[in-house]
Amino acid sequence: MTLSEEQIERYSRHIILQDVGGEGQEKILNSKVLIIGTGGLGAPAALYLAAAGVGNLGIIDSDVVDLSNLQRQVIHFTPDVGKPKVESAKEKIAEINPDVNVTAIHDLFRADNALDIIKDYDFIIDGTDNFPAKFLINDACVMGEKPFSHGGILRFDGQTMTYVPGSASYRCVFNGPPPPNSVPTCSQAGVFGAIAGMLGTIQAAEALKYIIGKGDLLTNRLLIFDALKMNFRTVNVKPNQERLKITKLVDAEQASCELKNG
Repeated sequence: MTLSEEQIERYSRHIILQDVGGEGQEKILNSKVLIIGTGGLGAPAALYLAAAGVGNLGIIDSDVVDLSNLQRQVIHFTPDVGKPKVESAKEKIAEINPDVNVTAIHDLFRADNALDIIKDYDFIIDGTDNFPAKFLINDACVMGEKPFSHGGILRFDGQTMTYVPGSASYRCVFNGPPPPNSVPTCSQAGVFGAIAGMLGTIQAAEALKYIIGKGDLLTNRLLIFDALKMNFRTVNVKPNQERLKITKLVDAEQASCELKNG
């Protein structure tokens, strides 16, 4: 493709980068990225991928905007309360960059639709907030041989890793969802709003690096950070061949956690 004068100006800060250039920007414009969940992680990821010029953005979420979301889900505004999140996100993406084609799916990502949804995308971003969804995304991407970025946040902490076919997957770190009453959700334990932006933008950067084929991805490494102490560390992860053998997809139940005041 040939970049228009308007596109050359819009993406000029990418184009002058030696590791991106016009060729890299054209790859971005021709790419297809799916964001599963348009909440704390999916919101900043969608904003930066749209700004970068990802040609086709898929967004899937079954939820509607709630007032409590606005503390961290920066793609949604106060007038959007009650609106499906994918509609709210699609409107903002269109305002940021008309180059981006958005496929909005107001539905759950489930075992019976997962493989069909991911099949046409180059890269997947996990922006969900519960363990059953995270393991389903992992398993679908392993089965479908699709690269994806895992992300998770709670309180002041965040973690992320990137999977490409053959590398360690989320299951190589955590074999299965935690048992009941072991890990609270963000709605139970709280989450520091800014860390959603910190992690979501890292996930967007991983997607863009994969698309242009530059840099070192977070493969076989789990990046963990504590924003309260502003401490970052990485843990090396080895591929577990048994855990990479995914033969079927399942919809697991979210285990509840009863927080007790000590």
